[in-house]
Amino acid sequence: MKYPRLSLASVLLLLVLGAEPATQPVGEKSDQEASVPAVLNFSMKRLSGASVDLKNYQGKVVLMVNTASKCGLTPQYKSLEGLHEKYNGKGLAILGFPTNNFGAQEPGTDEQIGTFCEKNYGVKFDMFSKISVKGEDQHALYKVLTTAQGEHVKPGEISWNFEKFLIDKSGNIAYRFAPQVSPDAPEVVQAIETLLK
Repeated sequence: MKYPRLSLASVLLLLVLGAEPATQPVGEKSDQEASVPAVLNFSMKRLSGASVDLKNYQGKVVLMVNTASKCGLTPQYKSLEGLHEKYNGKGLAILGFPTNNFGAQEPGTDEQIGTFCEKNYGVKFDMFSKISVKGEDQHALYKVLTTAQGEHVKPGEISWNFEKFLIDKSGNIAYRFAPQVSPDAPEVVQAIETLLK
């Protein structure tokens, strides 16, 4: 373990002030940081440019979806917004992550994406700045999502736009749904309702 090195002057100053030198090893997380689940341990930018710590969603059921504006599956925005309206007050948070990884189907700027979502689908759930969800420039959040494994989750690359990950209140990646599975499909709704209990 590496401990931070302090100069003699720094140690003397700390002693004069009545403080103790830090003993937490360099590079190790504090207990508070360690308690944040890996999938929520990221700071992400909203379409507006404001930064958000995903740990703010801890204790909620979270549905993460990679989205696109010019895809055959784009109408899923309507179903996602329907879920948001029905379950947001009961503890569900939907997080949309626009991506241009598939067929260049999200070419717009963050501002254009926001305008498109609001104008065409009345989207009020949380939308974030465009990221890459696969390949060499894959965002670290999606590295966590795509390597997760469990009873209803298999590891593997994102296959297309609108792939869905359902995170439980403890931050565990509980379900993964293929892009073609509509957000309001019975299996998705049942999984959400089970995790909300």
